[in-house]
Amino acid sequence: MLQIIKLAWRDLNRNRRRSFFSALALGMGLSLLLLMAAVIEYEIRSSMDTSIRLQTGHLQIRAASYNENRSSLAWEDLVEGPAAIAVQVAGLPPVSVATPRLFASGIVASGDTSAAARITGVDPASAANDPYRSGILSGQWLGADDRDGIVIGQPMADKLGLKAGDKPNVLVNTANGDVDSQAFVIRGIYSTRTPGFDNGTIFMSLAKAQAITRAGDHASAIFVLLKDRDQTGAVVAALQTRQFTVLTWDRMNALLSDTEELANSYMILLYLIILAITATVIVNTLVMAVFERTREIGILSALGMRSGRIMAMFFAESAMLALGGIALGLIIGGAMVAYFGSVGYYIGDYGMTGLLFGERIYAVLTLKDAINLSIAALLVTLVASVYPASLAARLEPVEALRGGRQA
Repeated sequence: MLQIIKLAWRDLNRNRRRSFFSALALGMGLSLLLLMAAVIEYEIRSSMDTSIRLQTGHLQIRAASYNENRSSLAWEDLVEGPAAIAVQVAGLPPVSVATPRLFASGIVASGDTSAAARITGVDPASAANDPYRSGILSGQWLGADDRDGIVIGQPMADKLGLKAGDKPNVLVNTANGDVDSQAFVIRGIYSTRTPGFDNGTIFMSLAKAQAITRAGDHASAIFVLLKDRDQTGAVVAALQTRQFTVLTWDRMNALLSDTEELANSYMILLYLIILAITATVIVNTLVMAVFERTREIGILSALGMRSGRIMAMFFAESAMLALGGIALGLIIGGAMVAYFGSVGYYIGDYGMTGLLFGERIYAVLTLKDAINLSIAALLVTLVASVYPASLAARLEPVEALRGGRQA
């Protein structure tokens, strides 16, 4: 076995440039796979966390008549006495925050320009608002008793040419089907660095949202954040009642889960394409080696080396190329992932409805992905070497010594 390894190493060193570029081709393919896997891993994980933190929470307690296919402000479709319910829910050990929220559709108008908005009535003091409060770029967050102030996202402010202190008109759908209009003072402009959310969401105090929509002492949902989302099932079991519908984070983010499955399917296809191209390079390298070493193979056969050992020699060459390529791939891929993990790549508003992607793409590589892709690269390289190895093993000694070959 040691002799085979020595022969394989010697043969690779005969044409170092070709061997290096073959290994480099495999390394570049692997590094690209590592980067793609890292980006997908980060974006899916980040989008889920972002959606939970900004939009859905881990749980939402809704009225029993809740229908996800329609948005209703009718009292029978809202949660009555939400403040008291939120206090009870917040008392459960796994719950971090529970707070009422009222959602309504509306329009923000300034001069001749306007933009559709998702109006969100919140308890200004709740810790659930920390992502928006910490993202204030100018002005300030809502006060506890604010009755004429709103906070809007930077993309909407830029679109409408608004700044803190301006007074745009806000048109809001009401519980009885009418539209109410009122001038609000922009208390602050925020950015969560998630354009899909910032572009359409404005905040006002829950009390004001209830008043302008004529919702009375009702809320659309109790927004719940957990200390550990693995406790979701236990909290749902504790909240089960005919009076409410409890929505879980995975149900509310079903589109994101479906997108993850679709992305994984496409990634597998891309992996296969890149590995197939890499395998072609390896096959070409080894076939050329067979043609160049036809006479040498004939001599080895004439000296008694069996075809199995000849095949093993080419498999050893392939394995060495693979290990060299994997090492290069891990170095190059690791550097690329490190760069994208710290600096990222700016994409702005990704523009996919229902999905909350940040304005920058980042990458995070898991040890599992690195190991799996490295093993895949090794296996593909070994499989690709089967044809050249069998080609070398089938050479007849006499024909090989004459410089010919018999396939």
